[in-house]
Amino acid sequence: MQDLDKLINRAAELLRQADSAVALTGAGHSTPSGIPDFRSPESGLWTQVDPLAVASLFAFRLRPQGFYDWIRPLARVMLEAQPNPGHHALAQLEKAGLLRSVITQNIDGLHQRAGSLRVHEVHGHMREATCIHCYRVVPAESLIEEFLAEGQVPRCTCGGVMKPNVILFGEQLPLNILTAARQDTMACDLMLVIGSSLTVEPVSDLPLMALGHGAKLIIVNYQPTHLDERADVLIHADLADVVPRIADAAINS
Repeated sequence: MQDLDKLINRAAELLRQADSAVALTGAGHSTPSGIPDFRSPESGLWTQVDPLAVASLFAFRLRPQGFYDWIRPLARVMLEAQPNPGHHALAQLEKAGLLRSVITQNIDGLHQRAGSLRVHEVHGHMREATCIHCYRVVPAESLIEEFLAEGQVPRCTCGGVMKPNVILFGEQLPLNILTAARQDTMACDLMLVIGSSLTVEPVSDLPLMALGHGAKLIIVNYQPTHLDERADVLIHADLADVVPRIADAAINS
């Protein structure tokens, strides 16, 4: 059984000692905000539907209505979700100069809404949408609100289908964002992994990259990961409780 207080204090100590710490967050970081993750055995989104059938670039181009029917309840949840204490804690660590950046797999924008300034959204976001025909980029808020109200596929003025700027299966990650995330990883001496199963490449390679040049590793995640044995601090507990306690101890000690 883990001694939670001891682990929290050790994590805080590593943060205070680090010259350049980065956080890597996955879907689990937003579950306390009411947004379901993808791989939890009973509640994960991919336990209910084949991701390649609704969330691949091929499927989107073939049948965009299928994608929008699937994402409609999730989009509504994301619009209504609020940053949880874990989001606020990372923003406080950045403000205190103890965290260089957040690398996130999440598309919900909650890190920015909590106050984080340097956020690498490697899987995209919902703030904008791009026409798959003429490539016009527009703010997505009004499109999403209209879609939620009517359920129709959003379209460009040219008639083309609008696609949210999220990364679908079979789609390249944004090179500039991935490059910035890798640069911060190579420069870090501590990586804090929160709410990620570390199963989705290439993001799952980042902790290995950090370990490869001698960085220390903290993992806060309910479920085990393949890097648990290599973590300097491993905490299987509620991140909405643990991460604020780590931040408070790091900032105020």
